[in-house]
Amino acid sequence: MFNSNEQRGKRQKVFMSSVEALANILAFVAAFFATPEVFGRTVGWVVTYTAARYGTGFEDFTAFGWFAVTGLLIFFGARATISTAIVAAGLAVAVRFV
Repeated sequence: MFNSNEQRGKRQKVFMSSVEALANILAFVAAFFATPEVFGRTVGWVVTYTAARYGTGFEDFTAFGWFAVTGLLIFFGARATISTAIVAAGLAVAVRFV
């Protein structure tokens, strides 16, 4: 008759790809707004620490590298958190109605 396992697999694939896309979009928004704040509050300390331990003359490179690291940390942390929350919420709704 109907292959229910195949249909279930397709539904799960659509759900997970939607979760991934939504998590990426929301993580980008979070990184867009949070990166300048975190970077502005920490760049002075990181540049001072780097200059004291590794020497001066690399302050611009250090600041740029720290900006990239900060943005990536916020993006991937937010994506992991958001995707986990969406899946958990989906499971909670599914359990409630099944």
